[in-house]
Amino acid sequence: MRWRGRRGSRNIEDRRGRRMTGRTAGFGGAGLLLIVVAGAFLGVDLTPLLQGSAPQSGSPAPVTAADQEAAEFVSVALADTEDVWASVFKQQLGRRYSPAVLVLYKGVTQSPCGGASGATGPFYCPLDEKVYLDTSFFTTLSQRLGARGDFAAAYVVAHEVAHHVQNELGILGETQRIRARVSEVESNAISVRTELQADCFSGIWARYAQDALGTLEPGDVEEAMNAAKQIGDDTLQRNAGRVPQPHTFSHGTSAQRQEWFARGYQTGDVNACDTFSANSL
Repeated sequence: MRWRGRRGSRNIEDRRGRRMTGRTAGFGGAGLLLIVVAGAFLGVDLTPLLQGSAPQSGSPAPVTAADQEAAEFVSVALADTEDVWASVFKQQLGRRYSPAVLVLYKGVTQSPCGGASGATGPFYCPLDEKVYLDTSFFTTLSQRLGARGDFAAAYVVAHEVAHHVQNELGILGETQRIRARVSEVESNAISVRTELQADCFSGIWARYAQDALGTLEPGDVEEAMNAAKQIGDDTLQRNAGRVPQPHTFSHGTSAQRQEWFARGYQTGDVNACDTFSANSL
């Protein structure tokens, strides 16, 4: 991905290096509640891998040179999503796109959707319309999840922004209202369709980034497809030593995530991403 020396977004809220005040979330009690609350908006469901993990607390973690480079990369990736969705909204929807703010943090932070740590993965909080991302997640993505490459990292950013697109279109609020009234299994099924639509929207972003921005390099799409594969519910559960349990899936299988990303990339059409009307996923 060609990103060095390019425009970065101004919609970045940098909380790295700050001491977090107030209560932090653990993974028992309030921490589990965090996962339930924020889980609907996570691009990567890390809960199968959380055994033995704990968020960092106390003194703020130092910001390294690697962290700074990651922040610069995220800023460019976010700027690309702004350009792409401004164009898509105007051309396909006849309306104006209002971009999301991305919160960079390291260690722990707070959001209206609950506390956040690097172990919970990146997520979108519709209550303040912000994406939350610990820059150390890119190391997790590459080393622990096996999704290497800068475009794989950009895909994660694009997926979280896609939840903001859903929020802008009124889709996210409607799905949450429905999920509050149905059983857990039905709620999970709706969550899967929500996540797969975000993957499809991410494919649209990749298509426009290639055609309009010219930022893609050979192998970039393959990096995104591999990332989609590595963060499928079945793959994450299998890698955590569990037998995949489809009724617990909330984000979709590896094959489904790849298929819907590819659909968005191939068509570039928002209407092609209607996972809620699809008879099969």
